[in-house]
Amino acid sequence: MIDLVQFRKDLVGLLPRLRRFALTLTRSRDDGDDLVQAACERAILRAGQWQPGTRLDSWLFTMMRNIWVSEMRSRRVRLGQGHVDATETDELSTPVGAVDHIYGNQLIGMVMSLPEGLSACLLLVSVEGHSYQEAADILDIPIGTVMSRMSRARQLMKELLADPTGSTRGMKVQ
Repeated sequence: MIDLVQFRKDLVGLLPRLRRFALTLTRSRDDGDDLVQAACERAILRAGQWQPGTRLDSWLFTMMRNIWVSEMRSRRVRLGQGHVDATETDELSTPVGAVDHIYGNQLIGMVMSLPEGLSACLLLVSVEGHSYQEAADILDIPIGTVMSRMSRARQLMKELLADPTGSTRGMKVQ
């Protein structure tokens, strides 16, 4: 039997991580907030389906990815809507010094300039600390694809960080 009070407390504790993941999926602060809200609503309604003892964050990340995939399919049908360019997204902000804030925004911009699949893998593995297998399960892709995307994401980030002009091999950082 699931303890709904503890479930909701755990869910609230995951909100910053859910929001960060939503931003990598949606590339938009507003869409990201909507995605987090939809995932939280669905999680609360389906709390009985979650298996205590398993990772709540993985369950929620998978749910968010599935909601976003459905939303993108719907947008394609409606035409004219889709991803927001990385330069139009609001930055994640934390109370840090000015230099750290500038550097952090540059890093976020670099991550957001990566192709969608690469940025999601990079966030789940490098920031959220999921294993390659957990990331594969969340994104519903083979583990080999996660390994390949992580390798490519790390390579591109290394190139982006080394190139002060902000472009590497035709890939422009927005």
